[in-house]
Amino acid sequence: MLELADGGGGSYRVERYAISPLPKESVVDGSLVKPDAVADALRDTWRHLDTRTRDIVLALPASAVTAKKIILPKETTEADIEIQAITEANQIVSFPIEDVALDFQVLGPSPRNPEENEVLVVVSRKDRIEERVAAAEAAGLRTSVVDVDTYATLRAYDQIAFQLPDDGRKQTVAIVDIGATTTHVNVLHDNQPVYQREHPFGGQILTQEIARRFDLPTEEAEDAKRKGLLPESYEPEVLRPFLDAVSVEIQRALQFFFSSTPYQSVDEILLAGGCAGIPGLDEVVYGKMQASTILANPFSKMAVSNHVKARQLASDAPSLFVACGLALRRFDPE
Repeated sequence: MLELADGGGGSYRVERYAISPLPKESVVDGSLVKPDAVADALRDTWRHLDTRTRDIVLALPASAVTAKKIILPKETTEADIEIQAITEANQIVSFPIEDVALDFQVLGPSPRNPEENEVLVVVSRKDRIEERVAAAEAAGLRTSVVDVDTYATLRAYDQIAFQLPDDGRKQTVAIVDIGATTTHVNVLHDNQPVYQREHPFGGQILTQEIARRFDLPTEEAEDAKRKGLLPESYEPEVLRPFLDAVSVEIQRALQFFFSSTPYQSVDEILLAGGCAGIPGLDEVVYGKMQASTILANPFSKMAVSNHVKARQLASDAPSLFVACGLALRRFDPE
């Protein structure tokens, strides 16, 4: 959980954040398999956050939504856009329309015709949203927005683009978010999204190998990994092979991108997610891909409150990437 505040002059301040582990297999393939455990984790994290704020923004995984851009005349009213969006939803989902949650956003003039607007239509099953809202309510929290993790990633990227050559313009940038079980790849060209895909690979593999190699329960293996309390043999025998495996998976994921788009290279790789901060990963990925590789820190130009340890925030920043994108929704225009 992450709370951002207005830093003045269009800037932001990291007010506070907290990170808590989820019990094993609480969330599987984006579904809340153990909703009570998820609610308990939300409640504990909120307590550690030590805030009075109870309004939160949640995210659905990209795999739980279907999105489509449509083109409509500029003069189309909001009511007519909604009718058109429902029509599109009927065409792109295979389940009954009464089970659908739908939203749309006018993106702006179409590049091909300034007299038309691009409209993004996003649909999901209602139950995928309701299970998350229910878990938040059970933790005493109020859900003000349900977003999509992909869009949160793009919003957080806006806080990083200034670090790239020419602020990311005319660059092909791959954002690789390595979670516990899934790696999300989002590629932008000229700061516009051109590709998105999920791959079944994540840091849980490292935890399982630690547990197997050192005969530890999974929870203890995860704790030892986080706190650096493993034997000297850990780095050469476990960590180094895992880093090599991650770099191969990233290479494979980007090959999917190259084979399905006109692009044949990336200029920058941004590493995010819980695995991104593993020491040496950026160097191994650079060695494999020969593309500039940096750790995603969306807070590098934000102020930090006295509730936050700046050095620890810098270490945790990649794993807070999506949370940053969600917290930025607080500053959306009314």
